[in-house]
Amino acid sequence: MSRPSDHIDSAAPAPADGINQPKLGFVGWLRFFWRQLTSMRTALFLLLLLAIAAVPGSLVPQRSSDPNGVTQYFTDNPDLAPVLDKVQAFDVYSSAWFSAIYLLLFISLIGCVIPRTKHHWLALRSRPPRTPARLSRLSAFERRSDDSGATATELIDDATKQLKRQGYRVERYDAEGSASVSAERGFLRETGNLVFHSALVGILVTVGFGGGFGFSGQRVLVEGQTFVNTLLDYDSFNPGRFFNESELAPYKLTLDEFGVTYETENLDAYGQAIDYRAKVTTTSPGGKPQDATIKVNDPLRFEGTDVYLLGNGYAPTITVRDPEGKVVFSDSIPFLPQDAQLTSLGIVKVPDGLAEQLGMIGFFYPTQAASKPPFFSSYPDLAYPVLTLNVYSGDLGINAGAPKSVYALDVDDMKQLTGGDTGVESIELTPGQITDLPNGLGTVSFDNVAANPSTENYAGSVKRFASFDVHHDPTQLWVLAFAILALSGLITSLFVARRRVWVKAVTGSDGTVSLEYAGLARGEDPGLEAAVAAIAEAHSPTPVPSEPEGRITP
Repeated sequence: MSRPSDHIDSAAPAPADGINQPKLGFVGWLRFFWRQLTSMRTALFLLLLLAIAAVPGSLVPQRSSDPNGVTQYFTDNPDLAPVLDKVQAFDVYSSAWFSAIYLLLFISLIGCVIPRTKHHWLALRSRPPRTPARLSRLSAFERRSDDSGATATELIDDATKQLKRQGYRVERYDAEGSASVSAERGFLRETGNLVFHSALVGILVTVGFGGGFGFSGQRVLVEGQTFVNTLLDYDSFNPGRFFNESELAPYKLTLDEFGVTYETENLDAYGQAIDYRAKVTTTSPGGKPQDATIKVNDPLRFEGTDVYLLGNGYAPTITVRDPEGKVVFSDSIPFLPQDAQLTSLGIVKVPDGLAEQLGMIGFFYPTQAASKPPFFSSYPDLAYPVLTLNVYSGDLGINAGAPKSVYALDVDDMKQLTGGDTGVESIELTPGQITDLPNGLGTVSFDNVAANPSTENYAGSVKRFASFDVHHDPTQLWVLAFAILALSGLITSLFVARRRVWVKAVTGSDGTVSLEYAGLARGEDPGLEAAVAAIAEAHSPTPVPSEPEGRITP
């Protein structure tokens, strides 16, 4: 059979040298990369990549939050630390590669949201689509007959009112011998989707840029000490990029008492702390002192800052006197806990007043449980507190001007006088005791600071310390608002169904009217068939069995 004269082959034969594709050019490649970057798939990949990129920040100390930890890491890992430093592992959140992922994610989300917002706006203003000619091919279909005697136009009028009451947007499409109504609803699903992604952009902007106006500072306070909210009074301070120290709210905070409640009834958890309470007094300029209590996960919110309770321990009060009995050093020294029973390690430095500079490494045992070394604590409260001191004399290394940690003692240029291989036992003291220092340097005492000192009941004999984190974040409310919007948008996009429904009335040659009901979902909608059946049942309860043609599924 010959071909028609107007026949055109659907495809020309491929050239001998392969497929012939048009060249994209510079602008074409730019458009290609832009479309790839602004696709939802790329945005999700960048979000996952950002989460993975943040992992190193929790594995190694960061200069922004733990500069001492970075220094110690270099000491402990002299070969690995320089390599990590070259890839900015100690400055993860301000590194070039983390910032690049962050900015790409930001651009990708904006590129996704803006075109979809425009398309959604046009869809909201458009009319529902015309009624398909063959509704029976749709996945959700019902056919009913009407014996009420109403005309096709009247039946469609009733269906239009019914669909409007159910929240559908409707549009009438009448033709010769038939009438129909096209309805659609569920635009809130796409609105929720856009709100969710817009809120993610808001969180990125707020956290990435708004966080630069905040700060975080740490301070250790011993019972009775006062902290003033100035830059010089912090033990460590981490400002945001745009923070100005003049923005610090002027106030002071005094740690009046630190209390701990220990488990004493459950033997399986005996000695575990079940409650921490830091009783403080806050004072702002021109205001009256106010009492407050800070607990774990219950911060104090005062003058635009949040004061969190981080850690605690004991601060033995140690006094050193020269050979004539003159006090050359007296202070309550925070000892850092080493285990769950609060066996604690502390450093005492006496730079002046004696023939030689003096350093002491001390161990404090709230409840000493051994009669001879090695000592250990069997309970974290003060049942039988003991303080041991190893004494060193020589150069403390503080005169050179280089900063030294108060929690470490460099003994390279010092001579050990007690403990270790010296043959002289370490100094052992209980609260209220005093003893001589080696080589006639003077005396050292472990002061009992209880209101009513006793050698039988040591409650309150040793002061406690608490470490606080003072945090100022002006973006907290914004992050909360965007998080609520994101959650609301996500829930809306998951549970609101986007669907189209048609009702069509056809007048037969014998004057009878048959009704067709059909629906089509955009995306997953397991309730579509039930919804179409409910509309049909409410409008015309008489079903007509029929053999459906090939169905169209969404």
